[in-house]
Amino acid sequence: MGNFSKNPMQSNWGSACSDSDWGMGNDSRFGHDSKFDHDSKCKKSCKVCKSDDVSACKCNFRAPARQLAAPLNSDCVLVNSVVGSKAIQKVAEATFPFTAFTPAIPAGSTIVSVAVVPNVAGVTRNTRILRDKVVNIGLIPVMITVSYTAPGTTAPVLTATLMTSLPFQEHTDFPGACPEDMVVEPPLTLEGIFAQPGVPIIGTTGLVTTDAILIKIVLRTTITVTRQVIVDSHGGICDVNERRCETTTTPTTDTLPAP
Repeated sequence: MGNFSKNPMQSNWGSACSDSDWGMGNDSRFGHDSKFDHDSKCKKSCKVCKSDDVSACKCNFRAPARQLAAPLNSDCVLVNSVVGSKAIQKVAEATFPFTAFTPAIPAGSTIVSVAVVPNVAGVTRNTRILRDKVVNIGLIPVMITVSYTAPGTTAPVLTATLMTSLPFQEHTDFPGACPEDMVVEPPLTLEGIFAQPGVPIIGTTGLVTTDAILIKIVLRTTITVTRQVIVDSHGGICDVNERRCETTTTPTTDTLPAP
């Protein structure tokens, strides 16, 4: 900062006003030809220079006009029309042999309890629409913990775990749905978890064994099918694609992405 002298408007960088503004002689900044000389009728524009007016210039500042996007050439709007909405259930299940767990559960063991912890946030879903039908396939990650006792014993109770995913699928009849429609589906909600030891399964040797556990999870959600339509100013509605529901002789074939 500069060092200020007794004159509050003077500093090492000069004065904001001339000497004449302080009553100290002629204005050294303006000659006689200047419109700001003593004979000029123009008023001084510096308030601190003892001018009677705040400003000699009357400026009317206006905000620049905002540049708008190109004007719309239609009074129609594009909206999503609801074809229908249904509450549905999905069932995820699989049967696991004792050998799938870590450590492997010995054949003939007695199952004490089975704890299944699903990871709903990690669900993978793939949804496709056929005419009048919605097909939904997915996987839900789970951690399974089995408590058991070895064959011929009652103690100690041992544990084995398995982290895997249960597949689920559901095809829901949906009259009016067409392949180019869109599906809105909220997160899945758990409704029930079931475990059934002793379910028959074909073992690694090709023989049927009951050393296995069936895991079943019931899920609930809502499927809403929507369709893009054009609405005019009079409320008239027309489909964006009027041929979206035309049938084809070739069945839909789709390889869904891996989770």
